Amino acid sequence: MSPQQEAPEDQVDTSDVGGLEEVVPEPLMPVWKRIQLIQDFREAHSDTYVRVLEVLTAIALAVGYVWWVYLYFLGGGVAL
Repeated sequence: MSPQQEAPEDQVDTSDVGGLEEVVPEPLMPVWKRIQLIQDFREAHSDTYVRVLEVLTAIALAVGYVWWVYLYFLGGGVAL
């Protein structure tokens, strides 16, 4: 590419690009607003958000593992 030509991505004006609210039908706007609030929250607090989800997942997995060990060793036999 010669220095005189612009890259294709530089030729597109992205200064006034909207979100999906331009194509979402009016009856679905309340749902879209809720999704947008969640996305705004994730953008603002992404590191903390991910860390909290990781901790909650780790706790759930640990509790499940302890429960499995309890049932395996102390749960007793199941008579059918």
